[in-house]
Amino acid sequence: MDYIQILGYVGALLIGLVLGLIGGGGSILTVPVMVYVLGLNPIVATAYSLFVVGVSSMVGTVQKHKKGLVDFKIGLAFSFPSFVAVYATRRYLVPNIPDTIFSIGSTVLTKDVAIMIFFAIIMLLASVSMIKKQKSKNLTSENQSYYKTFLQGLIIGSITGLIGAGGGFLYVPALVLWARIPMKKAVGTSLIIITINSLIGFLGDVQTLEINWAFLLSFTAIAILGILLGVFLSKYISSQKLKKGFGFFILIMAIYIINKELN
Repeated sequence: MDYIQILGYVGALLIGLVLGLIGGGGSILTVPVMVYVLGLNPIVATAYSLFVVGVSSMVGTVQKHKKGLVDFKIGLAFSFPSFVAVYATRRYLVPNIPDTIFSIGSTVLTKDVAIMIFFAIIMLLASVSMIKKQKSKNLTSENQSYYKTFLQGLIIGSITGLIGAGGGFLYVPALVLWARIPMKKAVGTSLIIITINSLIGFLGDVQTLEINWAFLLSFTAIAILGILLGVFLSKYISSQKLKKGFGFFILIMAIYIINKELN
């Protein structure tokens, strides 16, 4: 095993740790680790990311449920429209995006670069929503109408399907700001949504890509060790610090990806 593989597996441990701590962001690490450290192309990396994050999140859901931090009713309400959108996007849209989006003179925008830039832009928007301080009156326990939840799930599912992410960095803000549930319960609830979306999205990729199962299963096993550690450590961190730290984390990752792809 060379040092590149070792770095990749260290990244897998960090991916699980992030998922366990904040219920999202695992895919934000998974895609860059697989693209920039292990050298996979973004299409394969986003597909593998769905599997790694999906299986890891399943383990995290069980751990969070034991602590009473999963709202299955809200989670499943978001999941149904989301997984339909994720599967359709991965199965039909992504494979049909042209390799070259446009070419003007010496400037060429490829499919791989476009996906990574779009990924980073969505991360920037999500980070702002989490860093920005919300007034306490917004953190009520009132549930919104189901049609709003359905539309939100459909939109976020389409976005996460396109960028191959579990969507935790979008679902956690959605659950806090729209469904209006407390941050720590939003973290736990997001895991069940991520599990369903990611694994169903990955099924769309299995039909269009050749999967290296030996690598994928070993990478996922290490990520699961990380998530167990993250879930344990999360009880020592306050909700407010968790929320703001999550926001700054994805902001830094977004800036890094944009800089990497444009230089």
